[in-house]
Amino acid sequence: MSADKSTSWSYTEGLPSEDEVLLRARERSHELGVAPVSPGVGAALTVLAAASKAQTAVEIGTGAGVSGVCLLRGLSKNSVLTTIDVDVEHLKAAREAFAEAGSPANRTRTISGRAADVLPRLTDAAYDLVFIDGDKQSFPSYLEQAVRLLKAGGLLIINDALDKDRVSDPAIRETSTVTLRQVGKAVRENENLFSSLLPTGDGLLLAVKR
Repeated sequence: MSADKSTSWSYTEGLPSEDEVLLRARERSHELGVAPVSPGVGAALTVLAAASKAQTAVEIGTGAGVSGVCLLRGLSKNSVLTTIDVDVEHLKAAREAFAEAGSPANRTRTISGRAADVLPRLTDAAYDLVFIDGDKQSFPSYLEQAVRLLKAGGLLIINDALDKDRVSDPAIRETSTVTLRQVGKAVRENENLFSSLLPTGDGLLLAVKR
């Protein structure tokens, strides 16, 4: 990355101004040892959720609710966010964040369990948006389930798609990096998806289902 692009990236990542709700959610994230999405990614999630006009959304990897709050702020008031996490303490923290954000309880459905077990139980082609931000080694299976869950015109968002800037370097063969390269390739080669990779945060891979 050139010096100019590096400066521009830092500038854009530093632009979002977060309120006390998100700052407290970030504090809980750090207390729980969870890595929340960056402010730049959070702002992008709000914009993408709003632009998608999604009524039904799924989040894979709740964390302490930072990304969920950002999604809910972009979604319409009648929408429902289904968020999945294996850790009940994460879900408890997320529910606290959602409440502090003023989101009614009926706008969120928090599910405790392994996403690999929960996702197959969700209805085919019933969701307008799917956000993947969980265990990287499971991203390939999450991708398969996400494509199944999305309606035509539905939006897929995959976080950490650049794996700390390692995906672009073919010499790096770490397991997570190889997995994310495979996920990116699978999305690009899927004839049912239009896709784009943004450098926001640690990489946001976006796709729309035909």
